[in-house]
This record gives sequence, C-alpha cells and structure tokens, in this order.
Amino acid sequence: MRLKKLKLSSFISKEWLNHFGKTLKYSLYVIFHPFDGFWDLTHEKRGSVGAANFLVFLFLLLNILKLQFTSFLVSNINLNRINMWVEIASVIAPILLWCVSNWGFTTLMDGKGRLKEVYMGTAYALTPMIIIGYPNMILSNFLTIEEITFYTFFDTLGMIWFVALVLAAMMMIHDYSLSKTVFSSILTLVGMAVIVFILVVFFSLISDGIAYFVSLYQEIQFRFY
Repeated sequence: MRLKKLKLSSFISKEWLNHFGKTLKYSLYVIFHPFDGFWDLTHEKRGSVGAANFLVFLFLLLNILKLQFTSFLVSNINLNRINMWVEIASVIAPILLWCVSNWGFTTLMDGKGRLKEVYMGTAYALTPMIIIGYPNMILSNFLTIEEITFYTFFDTLGMIWFVALVLAAMMMIHDYSLSKTVFSSILTLVGMAVIVFILVVFFSLISDGIAYFVSLYQEIQFRFY
C-alpha cells in the first residue's frame, strides 16, 4: 500500500494560481483607473470570482480584527458581548443584498451586467478600504486622543473611495450614465430595505408558527398525559 502526501498542486493548478494572482493584482489598477478598470474587469475578463471572494474575505477579516486590535480610544467594545456570527453576517449580508437588489433592478432598467459581474465589481471596490483599513487599525494604537482625527480621516477616505468606485463599477458594468447609476443605486438601497423587511416578516411568521405548534403539543401532552 502506497500512501502519498497530498499537495496543493493536486487541487489547484499552476495556471489557476497565475490567473488568480493577476486578477487580484488587477484590483490595484482598478482603484486608480476605475472607468477603464471596471470596463476591462468584466468585458475583457481581467477580473475573477476567486479574486473577488478573496477581497471579500480580507474585508471580513479586517472587520473582525478591528474588534480586537483597534484602539479603545476609537472603538470601546465589550468583547464578551460580541456574537461572531452576527459580526460576520453584518459584513457579508449587505454585500450580498446589494448585489441581488442591484441586479434585480438593473435587469428591469436595461442593465447589461450579470449578477456575477455586479458581485465582482462590488468586491473589487472594497480594495481601498482593505488597503487603508489594516494600517489604520495598527496606527490607532499609537495615536493620542488629540490625534484620533487622523484615524477618522483615513477611515472616511476609504469609505468615500469605496462609494465612488462602486458607482464607477455600476456605470461600466451596466453601461449607464452617471445620473442613471445614481438613480439605480438609490433604488438598490430601497430594494435592500424591502428584502430585509420581507425576510424579517417571513422568519417572524415561521417563529410564530413553530411557537404555536409547540404550545399546542404541550397543551395536548398536559391534557392527556
């Protein structure tokens, strides 16, 4: 009987790794050349879902690490009260809701982008927040209370950069004008709220239904046993 050690190459080809590296590195080009970058990202296939997933993972990891390693002057959080699953959902859910809602509305508005392309564009737009976020997290531990404005400035810069990139991504992916992109983005936010409301009502009804049958079972058990 011959036993061989499993190698990474058994699951991932060298060609895939090269493609992943190139498409991940392309995110650095996109943030400085958003219009050409997002056009080529989808139309010239210079992006990949694998790289998009990795960027989302880095953003998720950043938000988790910030809970522990951001200075208490910036974020005074009681770690004992943190639910990690809630923290993960608070990052992943908005991204998925945005993609689904945007794709749904733009499909009705002659948008040319597919759901996969909307997801890729949104994930690549996270790059500035990732690049700025990690050093900013570390920097926060060396700042005095008077210097916290530096942390706030860079944090706000990353957010504004992200929003600008998302708008540029939606413009290029759906082949929209700026005004139509802004309008569709507003509709997307409304759609996200509607989806959340429907989900809350749905799970509330399920919870009430389960509670009703449990109480009915307990009543029957009490009466007959």
